[in-house]
Amino acid sequence: MSAGSLEALRSLMAVYSPPLDALIVPSEDSHQSEYVSDRDKRRAFISGFTGSAGLALITMNEALLWTDGRYFLQATQQLSDQWKLMRIGEDPSVEKWISDNLKVDAAVGIDPWCVSVDTAERWTESFSKNGQKLIQLSTNLVDKIWSDRPVAEVHPVTLQPFEFAGRTVAEKLKFLREKLVQEKANGIIVTLLDEVAWLYNVRGSDVSFCPVVHAYAIVTTDSAFFYVDKRKVSSEVHSTLAENGIEVREYNTVHLDVSLLTFGKLTSLSAAENSHEEEVNDNEEFVINSGQVDNEALEKGQLIWIDPASCCLALYANLNSDKVIMQQSPLALAKALKNPIELDGLRKAHIRDGAAVVQYLVWLDDEMQKIYGAAGYFTEPEETHKRKHQETLTLTEVSVSDKLESFRAKQENFKGLSFPTISSVGPNAAIIHYSPEAGTCAELDVDSLYLFDSGAQYQDGTTDITRTVHFGKPSAHEKACYTAVLKGHIALGNAVFPNGTTGHALDILARVPLWKNGLDYRHGTGHGIGSYLNVHEGPHLISFRPHARNVPLQATMTVTDEPGYYEDGNFGIRLENVLVVKDADTNFNFGEKGYLAFEHITWVPYQKKLMNLNLMTPEEIAWLNSYHSTCREVLAPYLNDQEKDWLDMATEPVTAKA
Repeated sequence: MSAGSLEALRSLMAVYSPPLDALIVPSEDSHQSEYVSDRDKRRAFISGFTGSAGLALITMNEALLWTDGRYFLQATQQLSDQWKLMRIGEDPSVEKWISDNLKVDAAVGIDPWCVSVDTAERWTESFSKNGQKLIQLSTNLVDKIWSDRPVAEVHPVTLQPFEFAGRTVAEKLKFLREKLVQEKANGIIVTLLDEVAWLYNVRGSDVSFCPVVHAYAIVTTDSAFFYVDKRKVSSEVHSTLAENGIEVREYNTVHLDVSLLTFGKLTSLSAAENSHEEEVNDNEEFVINSGQVDNEALEKGQLIWIDPASCCLALYANLNSDKVIMQQSPLALAKALKNPIELDGLRKAHIRDGAAVVQYLVWLDDEMQKIYGAAGYFTEPEETHKRKHQETLTLTEVSVSDKLESFRAKQENFKGLSFPTISSVGPNAAIIHYSPEAGTCAELDVDSLYLFDSGAQYQDGTTDITRTVHFGKPSAHEKACYTAVLKGHIALGNAVFPNGTTGHALDILARVPLWKNGLDYRHGTGHGIGSYLNVHEGPHLISFRPHARNVPLQATMTVTDEPGYYEDGNFGIRLENVLVVKDADTNFNFGEKGYLAFEHITWVPYQKKLMNLNLMTPEEIAWLNSYHSTCREVLAPYLNDQEKDWLDMATEPVTAKA
């Protein structure tokens, strides 16, 4: 962000009709994505804050940035003195701030492509109390001052074959159309990139780390459309889509087609060619696939289903609001419930990924000893070690994370990383979503904790793992904190709970060992993970936040288990595994509900040197030994003799100290 960007933006706000008193710049793109392409990072451009979650508000004399607890420290470091940090959960929300601080009848501008229906309605309701107005801009003002905005790149659309997808496109379309019939809807607009990719079994590389393509889908009871830059679609992909009755249309025509859909006039070319009937008009019967006339739907006209949390205001504005079903997309839960082929792929991908992480730890242990004279992964020296390292060789947060990626890149089906690796030493690890950069990142330190949170995209599954290690002498306090995090991690992973339980109810299990010591962390405890899709996947999650109450956990869902603890200026600790929700084998079945449990599919040892075994129960130690035993068993085929010897030492059974 240049020093004059805010003033340039304010100049455009002043001459807009009507003049704008404020401009909201969210993080999201036209698909409400969490991670966006470089050309869609408008909030990062204008604010200088690069975290994945946040919202900027620019008024004529103030600039404010809202973000959540994962990014408080990072935002403090990245924002200039032109900006004020607003901490979500601690400071007033953006709509309350506007209501309280802007004049009556203030005009607040938004790009309707980058704001969801839900969010727009919430803001509108809040603003209307003071006569304040939400103004839908015809052009994005940030784009007008962003002179070197990255150009749109053309990346090919690829197919996700059945051997990895586990369900055909025909099966998924049949399921979706059954949902439309149930809801008496004629069509659905699919806007989330991972839902479009899942539905049509396609993948892409339009967004770094996420194998998705910028595209929309519209599916009706008898047609299906794929809105994408046609230059990205090869003849093979085009042919495969056509075989499933999917018509490819240009990305920017979705706006017009939503209008046609509203009036029941959106038809595919094939349907038009084969049809000998007159064009349907507004007075004709609404007929669903069964051939039965639905009188209720007839009275209401063509019903269109959108997900208000992800459909942007620009598309919604083309619909008749009286004829819209606004509820969560049926694809969200369907995608989260993994089929047997997807689960098999995820398990295999995590084993290969675990082998790569162990190879990395073996390499890093050896390098820390050679370059810095560290005691190493296994040995705890009597005192902290201050030996001067070799001047010609260094290890930095970036150089070691690059090495980790190189180990992953050698694994079968590797497609890339699943998010930017968090490779953080000492105080940097207290920045929950720290992203090191060459030239400014820290050098590894024998006497500091090192946290790495990383993952990969394999064609058979997406991975996400965090481990925290120390190559010198950890303090008693660091051990106590690590052990509390590990105890919470184990407690959640070992939970057994009835069907119908949400992640909101389970979140406390990971926090209790920390709470007992007056400690906590400001992020959720678990998120779903995709099958060669987004590393963060809903609709379920494990979190203290209210929306974690919305979706119960179900068998075959994936979810992470990642408690942590962070001391600003000192260190950060996090431990993360991916779990699969499974049916539990319980002695009884109270209420005939059925019970659920978790299966760990991440296999990398925890560092015994960082544990205070006196703080662990016999049951926790038994679980640890069992987990480590499985690590040895499943990873051994992927390791050489030296790596297997290292793993044997890392997973030797432990016993409570007398």
